[in-house]
Amino acid sequence: MDWSLPTWWWVICGGLVAAELASGATFYLLMLALGAAAAAVTAHLGGPFWSQLVVAALVGGGAVAWWHARQRRHPRTPARENPNVNLDIGQSLDVPHWRADGTAEVRYRGAAWQARFVGTGAPHGGRHVIRAVEGSCLMVDAA
Repeated sequence: MDWSLPTWWWVICGGLVAAELASGATFYLLMLALGAAAAAVTAHLGGPFWSQLVVAALVGGGAVAWWHARQRRHPRTPARENPNVNLDIGQSLDVPHWRADGTAEVRYRGAAWQARFVGTGAPHGGRHVIRAVEGSCLMVDAA
């Protein structure tokens, strides 16, 4: 069987997508797959091999550079502090009293939780806001 050049580009594109799905580590392989798809389209339009390579490099490399710059501009919020991941963040609760080590046992959502004060100053009883969740410990700050 003799495969045409566009078919090889599509196979490369599919291989990059499969590698990304298998690893799941980064998004960069999908950007390179986009470059291979652009080269396949260039090959379908009858472009010479050198132009297919240039298109693959420009589209794939440009997409990788764009994604890298985007990731640097918008760093990820850790899941323990992200209210889109953990709906408890931003909720308020009452802390009756604090222990000397800055922890307390609180009732929240009908269960007993450990709370740790992460605000500034000395912890005091009253209304607090959940800032992060680490396991079963609520990181709270004064409201």
